[in-house]
Amino acid sequence: MKAPRLPIAIQQAVMRCLREKLQQANSHLGTCYPEPKMVYQQRGTAAGTAWLESYEIRLNPVLLMENQQAFVDEVVPHELAHLLVWKHFGRVAPHGKEWKWMMETVLGVPARRTHRFEVDSVRKNTFPYRCPCQLHQLTVRRHNRVLRGEAEYRCTHCGQLLKQDVTTPCN
Repeated sequence: MKAPRLPIAIQQAVMRCLREKLQQANSHLGTCYPEPKMVYQQRGTAAGTAWLESYEIRLNPVLLMENQQAFVDEVVPHELAHLLVWKHFGRVAPHGKEWKWMMETVLGVPARRTHRFEVDSVRKNTFPYRCPCQLHQLTVRRHNRVLRGEAEYRCTHCGQLLKQDVTTPCN
């Protein structure tokens, strides 16, 4: 699927939020961190990512179009917080106490680790995996890592190891 062309009004809303939160952080921290580069090329089910070394934020244009205001209010500060934490504290746990403090105390946004957007429009092929409490859908990348023995995944609710579900047909 080709990424949608983002209307200028949405891009302006993203930049307005970014600049407002950056100014808020600089004021609170007594610093003058620069504005990060904003790129609209994130793919897959991730709403956004923060690239520390290049000091840029990549946003998913499909999810942005589908969840405009919630995306701006939640994802932009979330990714900005990652960059600010890296500048202020150095390399720390991605969603650790420093990030939570930056989100809640400095930026005034609830510290949620993951978005709650519907992702059917951006989900590619997935593979069914089960734990005792539910069915999970792993991406091709995660499925291949399991097959190669490079990774194993656990349910965030029950903590049990996910096992491939051979009874459910693939997408």
